[in-house]
Amino acid sequence: MLLVALASPAAGPGFDHASPSFAEVRAAFRSSDAVLVDRRGAELGHARVDRSARRLDWIALDDVSPAMVAATLAGEDQRFFEHGGVDWSGLAVAAYDSALRLVDGRRPRGGSTITMQLVGLVDPALRARSGEARSFGQKWDQAAAALALERTWSKREVLEAYFNLSPFRGELVGIGAASRALFAKAPSGLDARESAILVALLRGPSSGPVLVAQRACAVARAVTAAADCDAIRATAAFALAGGYRPRPDRDLAPHLAARLLHTPGERLATTLDADLQAFALATLADHLSGLAERGVSDGAIVVLDNATGEVLAWVGSSGERSQARNVDGVLAPRQAGSTLKPFLYALALDERRLTAASLVDDSPLAIPTARGVYAPQNYDRAFRGSVSVRTALAGSLNVPAVRTLELVGLDRFHDALRALDFDTLTEPADHYGAALALGSADVSLLALANAYRTLANGGAWSRTRVVAAGPGAPMRRPIGVDASGSRRVFGAAAAFVVADILSDRGARAVTFGLENPLATRVWSAVKTGTSKDMRDNWCVGFTSRFTVGVWVGNFSGEPMHDVSGVTGAAPIWRDLVHRLHRDTPSTPPAAPPGLLRTEVTFDPPVETARPEWFLRGTAMRTVRAAARDDEDPAAALAPRIRYPAPDTIIAIDPDIPSARQRVAFVASGDHPSLEWTVDGEPLGERGGRVLWAPVPGRHVVALTDGSGGAASSVTIEVRGAM
Repeated sequence: MLLVALASPAAGPGFDHASPSFAEVRAAFRSSDAVLVDRRGAELGHARVDRSARRLDWIALDDVSPAMVAATLAGEDQRFFEHGGVDWSGLAVAAYDSALRLVDGRRPRGGSTITMQLVGLVDPALRARSGEARSFGQKWDQAAAALALERTWSKREVLEAYFNLSPFRGELVGIGAASRALFAKAPSGLDARESAILVALLRGPSSGPVLVAQRACAVARAVTAAADCDAIRATAAFALAGGYRPRPDRDLAPHLAARLLHTPGERLATTLDADLQAFALATLADHLSGLAERGVSDGAIVVLDNATGEVLAWVGSSGERSQARNVDGVLAPRQAGSTLKPFLYALALDERRLTAASLVDDSPLAIPTARGVYAPQNYDRAFRGSVSVRTALAGSLNVPAVRTLELVGLDRFHDALRALDFDTLTEPADHYGAALALGSADVSLLALANAYRTLANGGAWSRTRVVAAGPGAPMRRPIGVDASGSRRVFGAAAAFVVADILSDRGARAVTFGLENPLATRVWSAVKTGTSKDMRDNWCVGFTSRFTVGVWVGNFSGEPMHDVSGVTGAAPIWRDLVHRLHRDTPSTPPAAPPGLLRTEVTFDPPVETARPEWFLRGTAMRTVRAAARDDEDPAAALAPRIRYPAPDTIIAIDPDIPSARQRVAFVASGDHPSLEWTVDGEPLGERGGRVLWAPVPGRHVVALTDGSGGAASSVTIEVRGAM
């Protein structure tokens, strides 16, 4: 029993040995939050991981306002600096007063010093049970512990620990949590009224506002007789009603904090750059503000270091602008759109099935499937005939991509995407079909950006890492944070050629024009993508040092209004690239071994002569287009419908504005006299290619020659309401 320790000098040292030191108590203290920091130690965000109590970081005594110290001493222990842990005179008075109170049936008076209260906070065995007063024996045990504690602790240490360990109200433990929750300020800024209210709460954490104000007034008048009790009552009523709700700090990386932080008091170092993270957040918010009228509310950004795989920026959502701010857009699977095309062409180049100069047919294509005829079209609904691989990829043409997939093989392309760690491709290749070339599969922004980083690294894939390596930095694996190992997905030569195409501003101009948001002041390789029905758009690309991925859309799945990757995500991407290279250049990569650059011409001259990169053994000086039946003079004498194919099913999405809904009718020859009819009604346009605004139902499309005789007809079906 601690009473024996108090009475026996010989027992004293034994108790001293059992007393925790101030350093031990402080080291054992855990904030209910965990903190995420960047690569230099700057705070990125917090996560509440302990719900049993609300504690913030340990507050040093020097960071507590003098008003709070004065109020605490006046209200709790006026002789604090004069006694050795127990105020014997005060304890005697309290004992006498308690005896009188017991006779009257009232609650006994405490008489505990700050040190005596502290030992009850440090040692649960010395803590009074809820709603009960300590017994005489418990009080003496508490006194003995206080005496022992003050033999090894300084008065400043006692006061500092008391401020940090004391419960104030509800779940609020410690002066840091109490001052911020009740008064929306740090402990250093507490004034006399606020301090008196907090001291009153120490005596009765669950007391109502009236009683708290009464006690606070008494405390304040113990400090100064001129205390304004009316002001104290008003402040107490407002504070305890939640009137001073603190404005929450805007965490820079809330999604990462929620995903990575699990241990109270943890301070986890990441690879992020706080300055870049803040810039990415601001840039996303700024651009989304301009896109709001087009029905865009969400976006996400990720920035990777090409060499290390370290994540430098991770913006999971648009924050307050989003109606689903907790969704992490860096990891959420979304339809890829055209962003998968570079990997398809890299595979075709690597296997020497195509070269960058190979001509691919960009003309109407109809592929029979179990669901009907699949007929891919380009974004602008136009077909360009024979185009080179360079033009097809840089201009993001759809039909050449589907033809390339037929050449490479669906299973082979599916395997390559899986090798790039697109783990969202959970279905077999046949499930996606030919549409896989156009990005019908769902991917995450992180996986997509890392796949582009693979191209930047010469075709070698490795994991990303977001938790900083080093002593005391635990490694976790929930989001690919283990950077161990790498694997080669494409040859270095093929990856180089694809990167060269994606950086080719001239080749891109066929679709996007020379001046567009993809043009940067430094060398960069970039690709955009827009998913079906304009529900997602992407811009992903890399420089010599960094890979940047941007997604823009709506987590709700609502379509955007006339927003593509170039107009939605690309301006954000460009701003980030310029920020990353404001002080450092981005230079084109050196060509790896196994490549040859030679002048190439086209026959017929469908594209201008140019120098082109070839994998060794595939070089040619003249590329000739394969003849098509519509180039045969005999075929030209009998025009026919090349698109749509018979029994084509055309799906209309009501979310896309009707003004943009058009179907191209294409004949085998471009004769000015050709006339088109739908269900017998002339379209009013002549020629080998016309556009028709689709109407739901079955229709007969007919092509007639100049004399009115039927040359060709097909039956099609349009599904979906306009």
